[in-house]
Order: sequence, then C-alpha cells, then structure tokens
Amino acid sequence: MNIPSKGLNVLVLAGTRPGAPDPMAQAAGVSHKAILPVAGTPMILRVLASLRATPAVGRIAVCIDNPTVLNGILPPDVGIIPSRPEGPSASVLAGLAQLGTPLLVTTADSALLRPDWITEFLEKCGPQCDVAAAVAPETVVLRDVPGTKRTFIRLSDLAFSGCNLFLFNSPAAVNVATLWLKVEKNRKHPLRIAWLLGPMVLLKALCKKLSRAALCARIGKLTGARAELICLSDGRAAVDVDKPADLALTEKLIAAEAPA
Repeated sequence: MNIPSKGLNVLVLAGTRPGAPDPMAQAAGVSHKAILPVAGTPMILRVLASLRATPAVGRIAVCIDNPTVLNGILPPDVGIIPSRPEGPSASVLAGLAQLGTPLLVTTADSALLRPDWITEFLEKCGPQCDVAAAVAPETVVLRDVPGTKRTFIRLSDLAFSGCNLFLFNSPAAVNVATLWLKVEKNRKHPLRIAWLLGPMVLLKALCKKLSRAALCARIGKLTGARAELICLSDGRAAVDVDKPADLALTEKLIAAEAPA
C-alpha cells in the first residue's frame, strides 16, 4: 500500500453501547473500558503510544460517547469524534465522514498493539485494495499464545481470529461500513442477515465450505469494494481485553516483554 505523504489518519473506537455498563469497566471501577488500567496504564494510552510510534501514522482521533472521561488522559494532539449509539459500524461511518480515506481503524481494548503489526498489515495490503481486515491464523495464535481461548472463524482454507485492525483505503470502503451497519442492526434477526448476505453464503460458511477468496468476492459483489483478509505473523495480535482472563493474559505478556 502507498501511504500518503501527510500520514495515515487513524480512528480508535473507544465508546460503549447505551444501556448496561461494560462488565470489565464496572469491575475496575471506571466508566469506560478504554481507561481500564492494564499493568498500571489506561489501555487506550497503550494503543495510542503504539500508533504514535508507527511511521505511517498521521492524525489520530478517538471515537467515544463521553469525551469528558478522557480529560487529562489524551495527548493534546489527539482528536475526539463522538461515537454513535447504533454501534461500531455507525461510529466508523462518522469517522470516515470527518477523516476521509484512507483510514486505519482499531479499538481501545487492543492493549498489546505493536507498531510492527500495523506496519506489516499496511505493507501486505494490495495496492488495489479498498478495505482490509487484519487476522491471525489459528495456528499462529496457538503457537504464540498457547492455551488462550479465542473465537476462531473457520473458512474452508483458513481458520482465524480477528485483530481489531481495519483499513478503509478508498471511498468504496464506505459501502462496506454501510453493509456492516445493516448487519449490526439485524444482529438479533439471523434470517434478515441471511437475506442481506445471501443464504448460500451463510450455508457454505456453516458447512465450512466458504473459502477466503469467496468471502472477499461476496463482499465485493455486495459493496463494489475489493476486500482482503490480511494474515499477521504474530498471534498475540488477536488478543484484546474483553474479559478478566484476557486482562490477566495481557498483563502477563506485557510483563514478559519488560526489561529485566
């Protein structure tokens, strides 16, 4: 991928859905999971530090529903975009409207994020790619984080876990975010999702007969955008902080990297 000379804009998703508080935040006595301490540091600061250490990264904005919770935490050059109550997809659309493309998107709970993972992701994205998602193959995750319990999506030729790292590389990628929004709105109605994506696609997925290329081709047919799944070489990239076991694992991995 060719990075613009002015740098790549980044959106960090840090909001919470309306309703019940996030259980991880509640257990830590904080309002938002983004400011939950990980090895003594609010995890959003760990994400921002890795982004700022990545040569390709330019402007950074955090998308959150209540910006006041970040008072005194965010560096002054990091912007704020109000998140949308409809969910992450709507927040990404809001970010695209303000920041344009190309736009790198990640999440505040990716506390282990490393500059080299971001660089590898961007370098592997094809020049004609409109939208891409970073994934970690199951074999790589189990090699680098043995014993971890992660959710794996199983295609016919690839089992992977997501890495919360996305590239919306061109205006066509907005169509993918719009499709994502429609899927989110119908997440409690599987038949509606089947109608949106196509029943045969879901049937093949359930039977593990859907290939990586076929999935990307289907996204392209629905949105007009060329999509790619980018496999990263470090299985730790699939670890985020969603539950207490994730927090313990993340702090263990951070401690293992600390200088003696």
